[in-house]
Amino acid sequence: MIFEAIISLWDKKSDVFDLLLLRDELKNKKQLDEVGGAEYLVKVAESVPSSANVEHYLQIIKDKQMMRELISAAGEVLTEALDDSGNIAEKLDRAEQKIFLVTQKKVSGNAASMKELLTEAFEAIDKRQGHHITGLPTGFAELDDLTCGLQNGEMIIIAGRPSMGKTSFAMNIAEHIGADNNIPVAIFSLEMSRQQLAERMLCSRGMIDSQLVRKGLVNDNQYQELVHAASELSEKPIYVDDTPGITPLELRGKARRLKSRFGIRSIFIDYLQLMSMGSSVESRQQEVSEISRYLKALARELEVPVVVLSQLNRAAEGREGHRPRMSDLRESGSIEQDADVIMLIHREDYYHRGEQDYEDTATAEVIIAKQRNGPTDTVELGFNGMYTRFANKARVKEPF
Repeated sequence: MIFEAIISLWDKKSDVFDLLLLRDELKNKKQLDEVGGAEYLVKVAESVPSSANVEHYLQIIKDKQMMRELISAAGEVLTEALDDSGNIAEKLDRAEQKIFLVTQKKVSGNAASMKELLTEAFEAIDKRQGHHITGLPTGFAELDDLTCGLQNGEMIIIAGRPSMGKTSFAMNIAEHIGADNNIPVAIFSLEMSRQQLAERMLCSRGMIDSQLVRKGLVNDNQYQELVHAASELSEKPIYVDDTPGITPLELRGKARRLKSRFGIRSIFIDYLQLMSMGSSVESRQQEVSEISRYLKALARELEVPVVVLSQLNRAAEGREGHRPRMSDLRESGSIEQDADVIMLIHREDYYHRGEQDYEDTATAEVIIAKQRNGPTDTVELGFNGMYTRFANKARVKEPF
């Protein structure tokens, strides 16, 4: 009753708070005698610990709250574990999620009032003030100008036909986040081994032709450049997992552990069509749709941008100008709906390789075909195939 009276006074937005006000509040509610009278209030006030130690007491309360949440989560996990029915992989995933939410101090599935939501919204608005890039920077100025960076909780699709450079583009962004900005990043490589990926990133950063490395034709100067690039990358928070055919459940578990252990703030997946659900489904399109939904849920759960590479079908090959469209997404299913941003990579030079009368432009177009919270447009970048690097260039002022 005393605590409820204190809360009542607080809700009245009283500028002054003391024992007299508390006594009067209890008296008005006819509860003063019930709590032990004014003498008991004085006794309670005298026994209150010093406010100088408030941070310590606050931490004790937080620890006890987390302990209660952990006990509750453990009880739910035990109940589900004792139930023989259901898929074991899904049970493990749910168990891990419950513990992860406790460690991240989050409450799953609770509704919030509009007052709470608006408070959070204004906190986010105030935090963004004066910052042009509110997400993680990609390293490409015009792209960041359009998207404000990679945003937390969003699924970003980077799609293209084979040899368009989508892996190189994604790795350039991951390198910029992890190596240039020292922000922890996780890469799940289903297409290349981690050794191949590390070698490609090394050549790209050292500006060395990867073919020379593969053929063992690197000279002394080039070797020193590789050593220098390695010294830069070796201490950077970039984590690579090359588990082949990984399922969304396995990936989500690994991502949670990377988040807890290293604090990763972005995830890159190369590429979506190489993933499988690990169980029978009616069709491949349905399977890809389920994978897409899992990855979108992962972005929201971990509150990090999840960048997913995807293949395009052959429709663009027979189209004039060869420019891809969002409808070209292979086995698209719900990818178009789930994705917050869809970037399509196009290099016209690829379709004219070997033509004597064609002058190579060394450019690539990044077509922003979808952006849930921003405009669609096309960004033109420089492309150096020898070093598998994209670079800033003037923007193409043509909306998609």
